[in-house]
Amino acid sequence: MHITLADKSVEIRLSRAASTALSQRTAPLLAEMELLFSCLIRKKVRFSELNGENAMPVSDRLWVRFRPVMTRVCAMSSVADTPPLDDFPIVNARAYVPRWLSIDYRKGQWLGEFGY
Repeated sequence: MHITLADKSVEIRLSRAASTALSQRTAPLLAEMELLFSCLIRKKVRFSELNGENAMPVSDRLWVRFRPVMTRVCAMSSVADTPPLDDFPIVNARAYVPRWLSIDYRKGQWLGEFGY
């Protein structure tokens, strides 16, 4: 499967377990590819219920979006898993949009990673 984000094609890879879990859902799942710019760069896939976010549909049960963010401060040691974030305005988003997103479902948890 492929979707287009910022005029760039992104390959969506679903494991069998993820496909099965998606088919059993009644509400759409949002997979958000977060690229954090701070003292370092972090990639993370966050999963949540779809609530009208700016996202692209992969199917009626899976939506995807790419969100570049930056921390407000660079002291990562003083923040928990989710530091205060601001959207990061990127002039050429196409250059940062990943080429692929891989989604799995294991032991009741959604797992994801993306890459270039």
